[in-house]
Amino acid sequence: MTRVAVVTGGNKGIGFAIVRGLCKKFKGDVYLTARDEGRGLAAVKELEGEGLSPKFHQLDILSGESIKKLGAFLVDKYGGLDVLVNNAGIAFKQDSTAPFSEQAEVTLKSNYTATLNVCKGLFPILRSHARVVHLSSMTSLNALSKCSSALQSSLKNCKTLTDVDELMAKFEKDVKNGVHQANGWANSAYGVSKIGVTVMTPIQQAELDADETRSDLVVNCCCPGYVDTDMTSHKGLKTIDEGAETPLYLALLPPNSTQPRGEYVSEKKVVKWR
Repeated sequence: MTRVAVVTGGNKGIGFAIVRGLCKKFKGDVYLTARDEGRGLAAVKELEGEGLSPKFHQLDILSGESIKKLGAFLVDKYGGLDVLVNNAGIAFKQDSTAPFSEQAEVTLKSNYTATLNVCKGLFPILRSHARVVHLSSMTSLNALSKCSSALQSSLKNCKTLTDVDELMAKFEKDVKNGVHQANGWANSAYGVSKIGVTVMTPIQQAELDADETRSDLVVNCCCPGYVDTDMTSHKGLKTIDEGAETPLYLALLPPNSTQPRGEYVSEKKVVKWR
């Protein structure tokens, strides 16, 4: 049985470096996925030039049909999935002229909802000992600290994914109504979208722990650090390979690891946020 790993948004930045690292360390096939097939194949060719052997599959995380196609392919060719790294996401530039309501809607749809939809589509095919890594951000904890104490309590005490969905929808609605700050939200669409990713992680771990058909399924989220990428307008202090270190550490956790499980991790260390 050949093991298989999938990285979303793998054609550039941290995702590209995660694919590179998995090609070097993961014993199995590694799929670089990207929304744009041309860019994805160009990234694969670049890594092949380094002597690595990634594979490519198109994936638009905003498309339910695209997620379904990837899942069916993985089942047909491999019988399941062993590593999933949810890296794909977006961030508006600070000087963006897009209305904040538009920024909130687009950012949450990509970073939270689409990431969750990838999980809904691919979690059922995870095999025992599978590892899942969500790319969150230090911005999520910063945004959480800037929310009102009542909202912080609500976010920290979410028990189900529905609870998280409802709070993310409330943020978006409050933004559209121009009352998000008055209602205690941080003024950061990206930060709140990543709060959603951070908060959903321990809930997903609890759900996976309750699965009696598979064992040792682990999901964690992490902050890669401030990395020199398009997303940071190349202001980050880390190289993409340095940014990939913590995601790779989590993706390659050995079988039956007791920690970290359902945690937020930065610099390979668990950060308590609730």
